[in-house]
Amino acid sequence: MSDVILEMRSITKTFPGVKALDNVNFSVQQGEIHALVGENGAGKSTLMNVLSGIYPHGSYSGEIYFQGKECRFQDISQSEEIGLVIIHQELALVPFLSIAENLFLGNERAKNGVIDWNESFSKTKELLDRVGLHDSPSTLITNMGVGKQQLVEIAKALAKKVKLLILDEPTASLNESDSENLLNLLLQFKENGISSILISHKLSEVNKVADSITILRDGATIETLDCRKDKITEDRIIRGMVGRDLTHRFPPHESKIGEVIFEVRDWNVYHPLHDDRKVSTNVNINVRKGEIVGISGLMGAGRTELAMSIFGRSYGTRISGSAYLHGKQIDISTIDKAISNGIAYATEDRKAFGLILIQEIKNNITLANLEAISEGGIVINEPKEMTVTSEYRNKLNIKCASIRQLAVNLSGGNQQKVVLSKWLFANPEILILDEPTRGIDVGAKFEIYTIVNRLAAEGKGIILISSELPEILGVCDRIYIMRDGKIVGEMPASEASQEIVMKYIMTEQEVMEQ
Repeated sequence: MSDVILEMRSITKTFPGVKALDNVNFSVQQGEIHALVGENGAGKSTLMNVLSGIYPHGSYSGEIYFQGKECRFQDISQSEEIGLVIIHQELALVPFLSIAENLFLGNERAKNGVIDWNESFSKTKELLDRVGLHDSPSTLITNMGVGKQQLVEIAKALAKKVKLLILDEPTASLNESDSENLLNLLLQFKENGISSILISHKLSEVNKVADSITILRDGATIETLDCRKDKITEDRIIRGMVGRDLTHRFPPHESKIGEVIFEVRDWNVYHPLHDDRKVSTNVNINVRKGEIVGISGLMGAGRTELAMSIFGRSYGTRISGSAYLHGKQIDISTIDKAISNGIAYATEDRKAFGLILIQEIKNNITLANLEAISEGGIVINEPKEMTVTSEYRNKLNIKCASIRQLAVNLSGGNQQKVVLSKWLFANPEILILDEPTRGIDVGAKFEIYTIVNRLAAEGKGIILISSELPEILGVCDRIYIMRDGKIVGEMPASEASQEIVMKYIMTEQEVMEQ
């Protein structure tokens, strides 16, 4: 076996209240493609952020050895200096600079403090040829498709004399042709002695190029599989990814499901910046009275984009399709109209979009329904606002010093309860919950699940978007599965398992009849 280029020993990384990595061991051989797989939240990106210096030495415990020498990176520039380069899923390119300017940004080709544009352009041309991109070095990034931008990122890595290339979900936003080209490029780099770490949820791609596969689950190393010795099936990888017990993590849920109260038909959405890129394609979903409907899928599958486009077209362009409440078509073309028609959306990013952090709890809770606490729709009735807020504080068990406490000073779980309170006060019939338990502890999660169950028991229709399969299976009555902006599966939760859902998410199966 070839020499080890990278070894990470006993890596442990803790955030407040969460152990993201627990004694992880991970090694990469010289000249191999090593895949790192696991569910969302398994710790893959955190491990790579530790490796690249984004999380500096001292913020984690454990040891990193690169080419036999211990490394204690304080920032990403130190890791890049020795040839360790990471390319994130969200590309780090400046849109209104040229390819050449992006390739050497912070690494400029200069003589006597002046940029040598001739050298910059000739070197850019050479690097673009290596990655199979034939655009002019002067082309602006904003005028390029995502596939070509990904190649520019790789060329940028080559400019830093990369020895170990880390790619975090590199094909998540690429079409089939661009994905194929990128994978072939990794195989070509392998022939040239460059090692790669590939983080991907697309198991068919992992099986195509990986020499080794390491599986992470709940921040711990489960196993490393050698693809050169044995044929590793997708089922085998999935079993390693999802093998955990669901017992007692979710409150009991007794469903009393009625007639269909909300329906979306033939829903199509295009990306707001790249208007040739479709993010939702002919989506058909419905929700019944008292039903909790889950939408499962990977990051980039289009779940949030779908939810936001339904909620007053707050995301996307060229939106088409129709929405129905109690069988009658409704207008949800603006957020005000969506709310007035009984639709509410609790965002996945509570700090950026769900709360006004510098405002008091009471102001946040009443924000979506100010008319209900105002005189003539003009002046806020503060005593009424205090009464309403106190009721929701007690109803949802919000732990706070007082309802005048600033939202920024609450824990994540209590912030989420404030977001839920805001939308419950708006009295919706349909409540869309996007990653409602992201970043909160186990106890707070259980409380959120209990609230969701209670809302369903009151007859509301719930759409729950989650990246955590156990959550989808443990909370929902019925599950839709999304991939690449399409619904690729639908099933009662009672007939689903983690393995079945993961197969639909990660393999090219046909859409089930709905």
